[in-house]
Amino acid sequence: MRIILAIIVISAALLLPHFSELASASGHQVIDGKEYSQMMGSGAIFTVVDVREPWLFKKGHIEGAINIPYDGAHDRVAKELSPDDTILFVCHGGPMGDELAGILLDNDFKKVYNLKGGMRDWRGQVVK
Repeated sequence: MRIILAIIVISAALLLPHFSELASASGHQVIDGKEYSQMMGSGAIFTVVDVREPWLFKKGHIEGAINIPYDGAHDRVAKELSPDDTILFVCHGGPMGDELAGILLDNDFKKVYNLKGGMRDWRGQVVK
């Protein structure tokens, strides 16, 4: 029994670093603020889509972001965004962006990201 448990633990430890790679191969990628900043620093260009309510967007958002509020976004994102762009969804805490990313993937978008922790965990610059 201990041998089986040891095999499971070792297998999990070896596979854990690759789970995010497997997830990105089958769908969008979830990146944190530090990863987003590093990608921007290396020249990556994103269309940042903030899906929070307009009043929260006006209080503060990531520079250059556009606001497509979650209510109604399901019908808008695939029509208003370009499949050629690299899209980063930002919401309150993450899950709404995951859902909308799925819609884009279903519509043949290839470069779709969601900001882990949303604006709740964002530590970068905020503009009004």
